[in-house]
Amino acid sequence: MSKKKGGKRLNKRMLQEMLQTLFQQNPNETFSFKQIFKALKLDTHPTKMLAIDLMEEMAWDDYLSKVSDNSYRLNLKTQVQEGTFIRKANGKNSFQPDDGGTPVFVSERNSLFAMNGDRVKVTYMARREKHIKEAMVVEILSHKRDQAVGKLKVEKDYAFLITEGNIFVHDIFIPKKKLKGGKTGDKAVVKITQWPSKESKNIVGEVIDVLGKEGDNNVEMHAILAQYGLPYKYPHNVEEAAEKIEPGITPEEIARREDFRDVFTCTIDPKDAKDFDDALSIRSLPLTPSKGKGNSKAPSLLGEGGGRGLWEVGVHIADVSHYVKEGSVIDKEAVKRATSVYLVDRTIPMLPERLCNFICSLRPDEEKLCYSVIFVLDEEANVKDYHIAHTVIKSNRRYAYEEVQEILKPTHKPSQKGGEQRAAEAPLLLEGKGEAELRTLDKLAKCLRERRFKGGAVKFDREELHFDIDETGKPVRAYFKKSNDATQLIEEFMLLANKYVAESIGKAKKPKANGQQSKAKTMVYRIHDQPDPTKLEALREFVVKFGYKMKTAGTKGAISKSLNALMDGCQGKKEQKLIETVALRAMMKAKYSTHNIGHYGLAFEYYTHFTSPIRRYPDMMVHRLLTKYQDGARSANQEKYEELCEHCSDMEQTAQQAERDSIKYKMVEFMADKIGNEYDAHISGIQSYGIYCEVDENHCEGMVSMHDLDDDYYDFDERNYCLVGRRHHNKYQLGDPVRVKVARANLEKRQLDFVLADK
Repeated sequence: MSKKKGGKRLNKRMLQEMLQTLFQQNPNETFSFKQIFKALKLDTHPTKMLAIDLMEEMAWDDYLSKVSDNSYRLNLKTQVQEGTFIRKANGKNSFQPDDGGTPVFVSERNSLFAMNGDRVKVTYMARREKHIKEAMVVEILSHKRDQAVGKLKVEKDYAFLITEGNIFVHDIFIPKKKLKGGKTGDKAVVKITQWPSKESKNIVGEVIDVLGKEGDNNVEMHAILAQYGLPYKYPHNVEEAAEKIEPGITPEEIARREDFRDVFTCTIDPKDAKDFDDALSIRSLPLTPSKGKGNSKAPSLLGEGGGRGLWEVGVHIADVSHYVKEGSVIDKEAVKRATSVYLVDRTIPMLPERLCNFICSLRPDEEKLCYSVIFVLDEEANVKDYHIAHTVIKSNRRYAYEEVQEILKPTHKPSQKGGEQRAAEAPLLLEGKGEAELRTLDKLAKCLRERRFKGGAVKFDREELHFDIDETGKPVRAYFKKSNDATQLIEEFMLLANKYVAESIGKAKKPKANGQQSKAKTMVYRIHDQPDPTKLEALREFVVKFGYKMKTAGTKGAISKSLNALMDGCQGKKEQKLIETVALRAMMKAKYSTHNIGHYGLAFEYYTHFTSPIRRYPDMMVHRLLTKYQDGARSANQEKYEELCEHCSDMEQTAQQAERDSIKYKMVEFMADKIGNEYDAHISGIQSYGIYCEVDENHCEGMVSMHDLDDDYYDFDERNYCLVGRRHHNKYQLGDPVRVKVARANLEKRQLDFVLADK
């Protein structure tokens, strides 16, 4: 092999890397052979010939474009892409293309010091033999966030911020005069004032808020919010604007609305809820006339219609957009937040407290403004008619889910109206009024639910981990919240309202006089795509091993019915959680968009979010669009609303990550005084670095590290979700029962470590 004068001998691999670097660093330039030889200092004939051969190969692989017989340039069409940089503490960084393609590995030396979540431009590197595909960051288009949260370490002349999870390449350097009084051990929020560059690898920042001492409950919750760029306090000017809103309802406003104040209406919410944003009303309508007979009388009591009555059910939603005007200071803050955030021990509301807990909240015995969907249903909950209207209501009663569940029990003895005694098995009940109405609503909801699943809706009733918290914020009990008749009653009527609101705008209108189809106006939809076919096929291959069958081809309805049969079939079996977990991974994430593709999980052709404008900004957008269209307005600017939809989808994901982190923190805190305790558990997750185990008693999840599985060398079988020992062939599989001992509870890392108590 030839070599450069005065330099080391060049082999094929070294020369390929040199060519690759030259073209990547100059992606827009065309190089002639002469320029390449000069730039790389190639001055022997064999080396020049090797370079020409290599460029031919790189052009054949579409890495380079051949401009002429003796010149090449980087093939930008296939080699340069934009997307998101994902930084990992273990150095296994990756690039996620905007087109949703497969993530590509980015080594630290090729990262250009990009931070987690940054938008970047990359070039793909020529693949080396027996190596994975790699990308090189050539430009940072925008930083995900310019703030960081962590723990301060203050030295004599300077300080550092040590961030959670080591998301930065280096700790953030803070000049002493920019500490804002922070001391070693304090949790703080820092604004980054200087990003790393080729000249300086340091990240420089200044403290903008000292949260307080590590370990304090408020400090830790605020730190979780700050970590995701979520607000943990409300701006004073927004709260002041809310204070100026007049809560009273004028006679003129009532005259413009449908009046439901004399119809039985109630709210049903969690027992600790304060923002009641939806209510249900119900009243009987005259029975439908029998064929060939006169009209029958309406039933005197709810539920006694002999199976042929009609019910008017109103789904009443707080009319937030009446008070929050588009473009106002309150609205701008709501857009930024896009959603309320629910941590374990607190709610960070989208709207100021005066609005969400007082003015807009549908509190009992108070007149409130609503936007409502009014349905006429028969005894089987078939929709005979509906309309959408601005209304005024007066809720008769505020129920907690627990109260309603007691009323709906078959063994429940109705309380006497006006009586002081309570049924022994229903200690939460105050009196009997409303019980018959609730039972009728429940009967209708069960019909709606049954029809929805028959229509192809996917049946995923996931349990949620909850904690009981004492006055200091310390968790004293962990438990799963399960869906029941009371929660399903509300769910079905909210789904029905959301579906019909979406249809009212999205469904193609009748053809115009000229025969052309009317175009649907701009609308905000909640969309959910079909499952990933590859993951669905992997699920089918996986469940076959347990004796289950599943369809992966055919109509959407056929696939979803097959999924439901699978969910029903594994109920109560050892493999239930395992199959549910794998099936969920095949599902796509729901999001907001003005481009409707339907909602696969619900089997609805049209679906939106209309029912929670107090806590979700998309619902407020839907309220405003409906109001404009009812007033005769033209279709809204789709591009503007699509941009808002993308922002709301992103903020929803961010809020969910913060919520999960708060659960992790409370889980570790709950187990911190139980070091050494042993529990029955089951394997809830498998990774190449260990197994996750969920304690059966309290549902807290910890990890058994691969280092602690020291009886064998285990291989990770990703396809079958298990670890298999090489020598003894022991197998650890998702769903297997295990006995674990609590080894460590690291609050700072929000990490719970187990070891196997019985190997």
